[in-house]
Amino acid sequence: MITRVFSVRTWVPVGVLTSLAYCVHQRRVARAEPRGPDGRQPVDRSQLELKMVQVVFRHGARSPLKPLPQKQQAEWNLQLLEVPPHTQFDYTVTNLAGGPKPHSPFDSQYRETKLKGGMFAGQLTNVGMQQMFALGERLRKNYVEDIPFLSPTFNPLEVFVRSTNIYRNLESTRCLLAGLFQCQKEGPIIIHTDEASSEVLYPNYQNCWNLQERTRGRRKAASLQPGISEDLQKVKEGMGITSNDGVDFFSLLDNVAAEQVHSLLSCPTLKRFARMIEQRAVDTALYVIQGEDRESLQMAVGPFLHILESNLLKVVDPATPPDKTRKLYLYAAHDVTLVPLLITLGIFDHKWPPFAVDLTMELYQHQESKEWFVQLYYRGEEQVPKGCPDRLCPLDKFLNTLSVYALSPEKYHTLCSQVQVMEMESD
Repeated sequence: MITRVFSVRTWVPVGVLTSLAYCVHQRRVARAEPRGPDGRQPVDRSQLELKMVQVVFRHGARSPLKPLPQKQQAEWNLQLLEVPPHTQFDYTVTNLAGGPKPHSPFDSQYRETKLKGGMFAGQLTNVGMQQMFALGERLRKNYVEDIPFLSPTFNPLEVFVRSTNIYRNLESTRCLLAGLFQCQKEGPIIIHTDEASSEVLYPNYQNCWNLQERTRGRRKAASLQPGISEDLQKVKEGMGITSNDGVDFFSLLDNVAAEQVHSLLSCPTLKRFARMIEQRAVDTALYVIQGEDRESLQMAVGPFLHILESNLLKVVDPATPPDKTRKLYLYAAHDVTLVPLLITLGIFDHKWPPFAVDLTMELYQHQESKEWFVQLYYRGEEQVPKGCPDRLCPLDKFLNTLSVYALSPEKYHTLCSQVQVMEMESD
């Protein structure tokens, strides 16, 4: 655009009328296309072509993971597990190599906790199923109806699906796909998952000893911080909970969020302090993660960022065979995944990620300049990632932001093993 302006200036006649007309034209262009904060000429969005979409989402509404030690318990009736017919969609689960579905130790643990009413801990409810179906419908509007990007029916050549190996996430993915493709498919739906020991779609404290060691003390210390400690005591006293029972703001939020979305109320104190509980859970998470501790964030979500980064680079690389990329990548994750992800991207809004929330990353190419751009959305709203001049972010700047925290599997293993190495040397 700038070179064109210079070339025009070389041949503009010196006549007053022509010069005046040229100046008026330039002012109109300047008014119509104000420059961005970095001085770049605005991008003509009509020339942008969508090339790839990645969606990271939290599962839908579920029962609590652990009931609070109080006399009055919410009634988690088995009717909440009834599957809405329009969300039915057959799928198969494999490991990352295409082999049999791995065992899920988390699901085994959840089944050991039976709630009042008959449900197990952490089960996706029909409320959560409806939430995920609605998210799928929103994605359909965006990428099937408004823009003819995806086929209206599921095509395994266009869509790659990965989930943590937890039943509520697999079922949430099913409901999302049912909404997105209206239960129509051209081939089998395969949901890829990994062993719990090597999963990277959430901070893997069991597999990453360094992360576990760094955060163990912080989590204990967080509940003793001024403000957090007093507020925690206030809520527990209001609920009649004794002080030595392991209740923290994470478990309080887990219960209050689950009860609210299902219109269940076990304790008026939970409702009265709901907003404060969420804020203190966020404060606790930020104290544990500590955004200035780059290595903790790297170990928490670095391998996942590496996957998202690799997907972008594969599409951009002209040498990548067409069958090695997909138009849409879906990742079923958790709130504990999204908090550090949002922090690394510089878009965390200091609110706990709700059920069925999505972080969507779009990759565009400009048809004339061939430049690449990324557009980021959280909860359906445009975001400006850290290091980006505008909502439409040049790919190189976006990759620079990711590179600060992204970790290859080799670097992740090395960083996670450091505590073990130090312990062995000290013995």
